[in-house]
Amino acid sequence: MNYPNKLIIVPLDNKVLLPSVVLRLLIHGKQASELAKLYFRQQNKSIRQDIYVACIPLRPRHLTAQPSESKDEAPSTQAPQVPMTPHTIVVSKLTSNGVLVSLEDKHRLLSYGCLARIVRVQRSGTDLFGVYVEGIERFKVDDLTQNTTTMPFPGYWTAHTIYPMPQETRATTEMQLKELSQAFIAKMKGLQLPESLLNPLHKAIQTMQVSLLADLLVSLIETTFEERWDMLSNFDLNQRLEKACLYLTRQLHVLQISDNLGLGIDGRLSRRQREFYLRQQLEAIQSEPKDVLNNIKPAQVSEEDELSELHRRLAQAQLPKDVVTVAQRELQRIKKLQPASSEWAVSRNYLEWLSELPWNISTPTSTIHLQKAKRQLDEDHFGLVHVKKRIMEYLSVIKIKDDLKAPIVCLVGPPGVGKTSLGRSIAQCMSRQFHRISLGGVRDEADIRGHRRTYVGAMPGLIIQGLRKCKVNNPLFLLDEIDKLAHGTHHGDPAAALLEVLDPEQNSSFADHYLNVGFDLSQVLFLATANSLDTIPEPLLDRMEVIELQGYTIQEKLHIAKTHLIPKQVAAHGLGLDQIQWTETEAIVRLIEQYTREAGVRQLERTIASVIRYKCVELTELKEHERETEYDAVIQPHHIEAILGVSTYPVRFEKEVTERQSQPGVVTGLAYSGSGQGGILFVEASRMPGEGRLELTGSLGHVIQESAKLALSWVKSNAYVLQLTTNPKERLVEQDDIHIHFPSGSIPKDGPSAGITLVCAIVSLYSNRCIPTTTAMTGEISLRGQLLPVGGIKEKVISAHRAGIRKVILPIKNKRDVENDLPQVVCQEIEICYANTIWEVLASAFEYSIASHRLLESHL
Repeated sequence: MNYPNKLIIVPLDNKVLLPSVVLRLLIHGKQASELAKLYFRQQNKSIRQDIYVACIPLRPRHLTAQPSESKDEAPSTQAPQVPMTPHTIVVSKLTSNGVLVSLEDKHRLLSYGCLARIVRVQRSGTDLFGVYVEGIERFKVDDLTQNTTTMPFPGYWTAHTIYPMPQETRATTEMQLKELSQAFIAKMKGLQLPESLLNPLHKAIQTMQVSLLADLLVSLIETTFEERWDMLSNFDLNQRLEKACLYLTRQLHVLQISDNLGLGIDGRLSRRQREFYLRQQLEAIQSEPKDVLNNIKPAQVSEEDELSELHRRLAQAQLPKDVVTVAQRELQRIKKLQPASSEWAVSRNYLEWLSELPWNISTPTSTIHLQKAKRQLDEDHFGLVHVKKRIMEYLSVIKIKDDLKAPIVCLVGPPGVGKTSLGRSIAQCMSRQFHRISLGGVRDEADIRGHRRTYVGAMPGLIIQGLRKCKVNNPLFLLDEIDKLAHGTHHGDPAAALLEVLDPEQNSSFADHYLNVGFDLSQVLFLATANSLDTIPEPLLDRMEVIELQGYTIQEKLHIAKTHLIPKQVAAHGLGLDQIQWTETEAIVRLIEQYTREAGVRQLERTIASVIRYKCVELTELKEHERETEYDAVIQPHHIEAILGVSTYPVRFEKEVTERQSQPGVVTGLAYSGSGQGGILFVEASRMPGEGRLELTGSLGHVIQESAKLALSWVKSNAYVLQLTTNPKERLVEQDDIHIHFPSGSIPKDGPSAGITLVCAIVSLYSNRCIPTTTAMTGEISLRGQLLPVGGIKEKVISAHRAGIRKVILPIKNKRDVENDLPQVVCQEIEICYANTIWEVLASAFEYSIASHRLLESHL
């Protein structure tokens, strides 16, 4: 049969695979996963192909030279192994860091190996595979090479093989081996082994080729590594048969001696003494695992099965004392279970989770450099001064005091302003592992705290899963979209489950339902993001330090587009910076003003990508027609409309503010959308003969309707002072109906910020005096005429500046927002008037006092 001459190497540590023997390998890592996937793909095909590998033993660490083929060994006095099947199954484990052959193992590979066929693959853990290989033929290693990236299985080490030539056997040696085999079978029957085990072996002796029978018997009986290596490395068939006869004769002598000793002991022990002796042995076996974790050392751990692997990993995990107790109890339990039972798999998975968590592995804080961190934040994000300042404060303190409890920061802002990417940048500047947990749509408490092990398919929660992935106990966790959590379902409240996670006083002993042991989360830096605080429960919000992120101004978007978005998209489309150039700032500004209207920059990035794709098509077509010299790499402002079509948000609407003619009853207000974008809003008031009713149109919400009623009530109560009536007892709207309209009726409008705008519109209507169209205002009033602060000041004033407004009237309590958030260029080009009462608003809006005398409220 023609065997492959180039094979992927699978090293065997302290094991030798001989032809006709089945060996079970425990392998893990990336290359092991790829090998397993190849096997499963072949199994799914209609015509299956065998997968062959080269099983090469590794030189034992205590040996300095390769074992000699002529080395004689002393007879073994150990008890024989029990034959399981004609193809003996032996367990071996491969330890590697993602590769089958490490650099150290490569130098320990011996010069002979066994061609093996993969007969079965089963998953034995999260990244552990049990691979059954059957020995086919011995070979000599001619050369070792490593596959390149252009070859199949890149990075794998391969062996170039030389196989032995067919040989004839001597009849006398073959007959001697057959006789010894029959004697071995008879001795095994004397041990009262089950027929189901002995019959296949007896059949193999009768039908198997003598060369394979010799290898099989040497694997069944007790032989040393050097003896099995001699069998593998010897190409002379007759010499192998002689060695097999020698080893088998020795084993029969050992069995005979064991029988004699057994008879002598049984003759000297009474029945009561034998029972006592066996009972003492049983108690010793049952009590042995109690101290296994306390005295465990890697060199003492058996590498024969999966439990040995768990022992080793638990020993290296540095478990806390209380967790060691739980692991000891679980190890005692799993040793009493059958591997085929479901409880055995549940216990094994639980112990794997305990061994893989980073109980005492941390990222050192000495790697923090403040200047480097500040430079990293400035390079990744433009603006966001408040967030950067808070992060630098935390880094400075943790540099001085290592055990500082990590703050829990919640970044609140509209979509696309960089909340998620900011978390990744913070992790980089702190040299910490980063893990994002998406909480949008999470509705089950078990997603946070895990499922109890009594349920089928139970697993830990998102917090513990993230810690295992990060492999350190002080990563940065980004709780993304924390305001999108479901509340009060029949699966529990996940927001309530987060209360313990986000409480620095409690999370030092966070107990996941699956683990049922405490884990210290006090070193984890939690960073939450949200678009709104309205849906976050108050107890959860109280545990977080809220930092608000505002929308970007046009100047900020222009800077971000030039320094981040355009280079990123140009590289993503495979172009060079010389093949597409945005030298004209006006072209980018046109994209921002006319094709995107958002607080962040996501739509802007998509629009830039559309322009670059258009230029890619243009360049490709010119290359195909060999007219590449005609290509114009510069994006001009007039190219934008030709590429993207008619603008989505015409500037004409914004500029209409300065072009409108002032009319009585029409006032310009300021609005703030839920997406974080500001805008202007016209309020139009009209009166007609009627019965004193108030009509409101424009898709208005309840809050703004109440503001309109409040404004009308205040104007009615102060009509005489405002010179709207000639008599203090005259009723202002007794024979009129007032209609107040907010244009763009398809857009819903609501919120407590239109009070002063409505008052000015009604006063302007009845006084027949105009307010300049270049004057805008925002603010709420009380029934007594006091001004109340409102939100979204930055977005509203920036939108007013963009629309050509020259004067903005704001409540005096919003002065801090202007000084902290507004760009300097906007403050220099707009006159901002602060007012404490509605009277001051009217004086600023009409540019002169319209009241004959002002009534003052007594505070006596």
